[in-house]
Amino acid sequence: MAKLKLVHRCSECGASFPKWSGKCLACGAWNSLVEDVEGPEDSLVTLAAGLALVPPGEATPIGNVDTQLSNPLSTGIGELDRVLGGGLVPGSVTLLGGEPGIGKSTLLLQLLANTTGPTLYVTAEESAQQVRLRADRLGAVSEQLWLLPEMSLPNIVAAIDKIAPSLVVIDSIQTVVDPDLSSAPGSVVQVRGCAHRLVQEAKRRNVSIVIVGHVTKEGGLAGPRVLEHVVDTVLSFEGERHNALRLLRAAKHRFGPTNELGLFEMTETGLSGVPDASQLFLTDRRTGVPGSVVVPTIEGQRPLLVELQTLTNDVNSAVPARRSAQGVDSGRLSMLLAVLERRARISLAGHEVYASVVGGVKLGEPAADLGLCLALVSAISNIPLPADLVVMGEVGLAGEVRQVGHLGQRLNEAARLGFMQAIVPASAPDINVGIKVKRASTLNEAIALAGLTSQQ
Repeated sequence: MAKLKLVHRCSECGASFPKWSGKCLACGAWNSLVEDVEGPEDSLVTLAAGLALVPPGEATPIGNVDTQLSNPLSTGIGELDRVLGGGLVPGSVTLLGGEPGIGKSTLLLQLLANTTGPTLYVTAEESAQQVRLRADRLGAVSEQLWLLPEMSLPNIVAAIDKIAPSLVVIDSIQTVVDPDLSSAPGSVVQVRGCAHRLVQEAKRRNVSIVIVGHVTKEGGLAGPRVLEHVVDTVLSFEGERHNALRLLRAAKHRFGPTNELGLFEMTETGLSGVPDASQLFLTDRRTGVPGSVVVPTIEGQRPLLVELQTLTNDVNSAVPARRSAQGVDSGRLSMLLAVLERRARISLAGHEVYASVVGGVKLGEPAADLGLCLALVSAISNIPLPADLVVMGEVGLAGEVRQVGHLGQRLNEAARLGFMQAIVPASAPDINVGIKVKRASTLNEAIALAGLTSQQ
């Protein structure tokens, strides 16, 4: 038996070192070295296994490449198809990450049950009985669905050979082990080697494979970064356990856009798509409350109306006032607070500031700037914004209000839900959708149009 040795391996690039240091000398990442064990044959086995599975390449004129081979096949789940750009592509490998208990296994069981032809569910963390009980609850029991409670990679490949499935789910990659590698399950060597082998099998057999990945306490995918590089698609399943809403995003997708958002609602019978997301986000909204504003945002091709709430509180101490942001970028919040103080003469230096987007949605686009500013002014002046008002616009450092894209889609969605007035940038094009449009070129003009006291 080969002698094992202790090494310190970088979780970002996979480079190994004989002793620990605070910085990886290969990629420059800080605090990324973790203890691992390896045998002298680890790298050779991984390299030989990968080369043996790759057929010899042949140069082809780009015009002769058949693009039909990359056409997606529908999964039968509308919200999942939306994020994937139509469905799963045969031969592709998808990495799905999310916190424990968020509903990853539920989503994958529904995916397997909706897939035509034989499918294979490799459950390396649960027993077959546990999966069967969940399938009974979800109504996902199918004669074409095969269960394999297995951790050994060679046995998994042998099962794929025997069943010839159209879709394979590996739950999860951190528990799969290749006996040819001397490292422990979940180590950088094992995760990297098993992921490379699965990608090779998917390409060689033209079968779609979905891999479940663990997440760290910071919310990122656990394991080496190479895991995200070798797969074709990286999906993130998000949500709060006490909230039935679940959000599916694509952080990487080689076959389509990565800006689409899939929305699900967790029910007793599994995950169901949310056809009217805006209505769901605004269902429990209380009108007439200072600090609340409705912002139309665009997620991919879908317009969404979300409620943005702010709260300010006086601080009578020498301790710096707290700033807390959920769903909005904390750096963006700090910048807008500076703009409010400098350009609108509204200071929140002596106040705690809290900003939150209802429903767990993350507002990453600058079109929410103006809504956040008006919500902050509303909170500190204790004057509520009109209940039928929506606000959109980017705010610059000079206090100017800049134009945003897809204005027509945003206003149409607002009109559909009964909103009667909107504050938009002065440079926005003329759009007649039955809403009274108020135009503002500066932050001060927007504050006046909203009927708020500027406290100048």
